[in-house]
Amino acid sequence: MSTGTILLIEDNPSDIGLTERAFKKSHITNELVIAQDGQEGLDYLFCQGAFADREEDNLPMLVLLDLKLPRVDGLEVLRQIRGDKRTHRVPVVILTSSREEQDVAAGYDLGVNSYIRKPVDFQQFAEVIKQLGLYWLVINESPHK
Repeated sequence: MSTGTILLIEDNPSDIGLTERAFKKSHITNELVIAQDGQEGLDYLFCQGAFADREEDNLPMLVLLDLKLPRVDGLEVLRQIRGDKRTHRVPVVILTSSREEQDVAAGYDLGVNSYIRKPVDFQQFAEVIKQLGLYWLVINESPHK
């Protein structure tokens, strides 16, 4: 069952703040849960560690995933999401500053739903978040309701 929660797995405080501001500017009111490294994101998704009390069937509506993360990198997070029956259908969007073509290819090979490079300019970033929200939260039909 979806609660409309968005899980942002991002370690850069500036990018977290930009994302929060862009969500607010775009009137996206879904709860934004922030995991500041890959392991914390996995703990949230799989209800372990600090999130052991979270309801397992209460999956996020969308995961926004950075690639360059401490402890567990973004591609390994994606691999674990796609490799688990409980989470393999959760939409995952890589939202990263990486311009490495091998990262794009690896993300799609592992089953990412979309790969978006973060614009440097806030107005462009806010527009990307607005479009992302419109598509993934309004237009797209979620695989888990």
